[in-house]
Parts: sequence; C-alpha cells; structure tokens
Amino acid sequence: MRSVLTVPVIVERFIEKAPSSGADVICLDVEDSIPPAEKVVARLRAAEAIEALRGNVRSLFVRVNGPDTGLMDDDLTGVVRQGLDGVVVSMTNSASEIHRVDQRLSMLERDESILEGTISIVPLVETARGVVNCMQICEASARVTAAIFGAEDYATDMGIARTPAGDEITWARTQVAVHCRAAGVTAIDTPDPDYTDESHLEREMLGARALGYRGKLCIHPTQVAMANRIFAPSPEEIDEAKSVVELFEREGLAKGLAAIPADGRMIDTPIYWRAKNLLEWAEASEA
Repeated sequence: MRSVLTVPVIVERFIEKAPSSGADVICLDVEDSIPPAEKVVARLRAAEAIEALRGNVRSLFVRVNGPDTGLMDDDLTGVVRQGLDGVVVSMTNSASEIHRVDQRLSMLERDESILEGTISIVPLVETARGVVNCMQICEASARVTAAIFGAEDYATDMGIARTPAGDEITWARTQVAVHCRAAGVTAIDTPDPDYTDESHLEREMLGARALGYRGKLCIHPTQVAMANRIFAPSPEEIDEAKSVVELFEREGLAKGLAAIPADGRMIDTPIYWRAKNLLEWAEASEA
C-alpha cells in the first residue's frame, strides 16, 4: 500500500484513467469528493466502477462515509460485491465503530457469497478522539490491515491552522504511526492537497517515511510515482541491508557474537534485525 489513490466516483474519466496510474490501491471515493445531493448516485457509480475495474487494478477499495453520518450502512450495502478488496472508513473514532463495520461486512459477504473476512477495513483517523483511540481502533478487528492519518480534518477538529511546515500535526502524525506499528498494521500518511510542488511533496513523504509510514494517500495521479518510489527501500538501502545481514550472520551469529565491528562502527542485534526487516519490506514492495 505504497500509494492509495482516491478517485471521485462521479467523474467518469477519472475512473477510466485509474488503472494507468500505477497506484497500489485504487480507492473509489463516495465521501469527501461527493456533494450531499449526489451520495445515492455515488453508491451506484461505485458499484459500476468495481465491476469495470476488478481484475484491472492491483487492489480496489471504497472510501465510505463515517459512522456518525447516517450514510455508512447504505454505502456498505451499495458497494460490497465480488472484486472489492477493502473499505476505508472515514472519521473513525472508536473500536466500537470498527466492530460495527466488521459485523456489517460479514453479513454482506454472506449475502454476496463472498468468503467471510475477505474485505479489509482501513480506518481513517482524522479527529482528536480517533488519534487517542488509534491503538484500540487498529486492534478492533482482524480485518484491519492499515490505518490512514487525515491531517486536514484533524486540524479542523482541533481548531488549529495548517502551516507549510506542519509542526501542528507532528504529534498526532507520530502517534498514529506508532499505534499502527504496535498493532501490526500498515501506517498510511495523510493526503497532501498541494500536488504541484514536487519538492514539498518529496520532503513530506520522506518525513512521513522517517516516522514509520509505509504509504501515502494520494489525491492526484501525479503523486503516485513518487509515493511508490519513496515508500519502498532504495537499491542502495537493499544492498547495504544485504551486506549487514551476511556479515553479521557470518562473523557474529556463526561465532557466537552479539556485536561485531564493521567499517568503523558496531553492528549488533538491533541493527541486524533492522536490516532483515528492510529486506522483508523490499520483498513485499515488489510483490
């Protein structure tokens, strides 16, 4: 899930272009990009898009309206069908909301003759309450495979202004990444509304990766290639990790040592496991 591209379902040309974007996940949006009067139509368009796109994209999700909107259950009923890989649940605030989605999905999977548990849940954490409860949210269901931090709605909920530096969201952004890691799910970073400033976007993505994020919610196809590149180990990182693993296993583990010198530094067990984890990450990125 290096890149999760949101696509407004009521814009047909965006749906048609989605497979060529290169995104790991195409996320059909029936939430933020849909005016209130178009919500019912959006569900129908999402169902049609799933039929049209399944088999042509790596993974297909739908972003549904939040649990408190009164729209979520109808959204789920309208979009659950063969070909849907997961749902992004907007404005997730608590574990009980994820329990509710899980139960609803189980019922709909049975109705559609889909193996129970097939459809993943990705909570969108974008309120103060959601950030505080993020660990419980991520552990609320085995369906939860990732969580997304939403900075814009978080700032709105907090009553704070957004700045180019982003210092005002650093604490919450870090908390979501830590909770995701602790729960064993993938952390997906907040979307960036400025898709024209490539240097800014690269700094943002590198900063998110440094916090532990492993993907980006993209709002424009031009952001996808950068996300795919940044949220995967580089060839240089892979080569270095392979060298660390091979050296430590040969000169350390094989000789009963827990730390060995190499090029003026010490390689110990945490560094060895960090290298092993990076190689596993690289393998998953290539899958």
